[in-house]
Amino acid sequence: MGIKKIQIIFYSILLNFLLVVSANAEAEKECFEKISRGIFKFNQGFDNIILEPVATAYNKLPEPIRNGTGNFTSNIATLLSIPNHLLQGELRLAGHATSSFVVNSTIGVLGLGNPAAALGLENQKEDLGQTLGAYGVKSGCYFVLPILGPTTLRDSIGMVVDNNYLDAFAKVTWHEKEIKSMSGSKLDFVGVKAATAVDFRGDNMLNFESLEKNSIDLYAATKSLYLQDRSKKIKNTSSSDDDSWGDLDK
Repeated sequence: MGIKKIQIIFYSILLNFLLVVSANAEAEKECFEKISRGIFKFNQGFDNIILEPVATAYNKLPEPIRNGTGNFTSNIATLLSIPNHLLQGELRLAGHATSSFVVNSTIGVLGLGNPAAALGLENQKEDLGQTLGAYGVKSGCYFVLPILGPTTLRDSIGMVVDNNYLDAFAKVTWHEKEIKSMSGSKLDFVGVKAATAVDFRGDNMLNFESLEKNSIDLYAATKSLYLQDRSKKIKNTSSSDDDSWGDLDK
């Protein structure tokens, strides 16, 4: 039996397990709260020592550079949105996302510009966690991952399947597979993810400071914010303003 078949069987078992567990487990329940709180503190330290200082320096760059970085990473994220729109039967949004990627990758110079927005092409971010949620799969219990941050059982399994099967950028870079003469490396994948995190952290510097100052329990506040954001995304009720602060699952 080939490795590919073994992977498919493994992920099928994981998804079936998710369906069974999520029937009774709600996200408000914690899988490993003590461990998650410890990981959350570690992530806070990582943010204070590395991410926040880098984001502060990033915010001092000229606005066109910051806008170009945000546009570039958002354009790449579209490659994951397209198959998930299709899986949800959202053909119009899949068409808009595909057109947006083509326009921004060409006229927008590899996604540094966003001319698709001026054309009215919607670019709503989607992932498999949202797709499963749209089909009624409950989130399962909540926990925190090192560096990656908050997630749920459903979203974490979705992330693994996305990165292995649905995300064309991950296939070309992290898995180093050639697609139509395009190829990349793991360094490209990590670089784009790092740029996405820095851009998000820089955009939300004041929001993070406000959350830290006004929260009695920062862990609980972050959990609540994450779960609300994921619920809005599944229901397609996130506005562009929500998206700028709400993407805690980046």
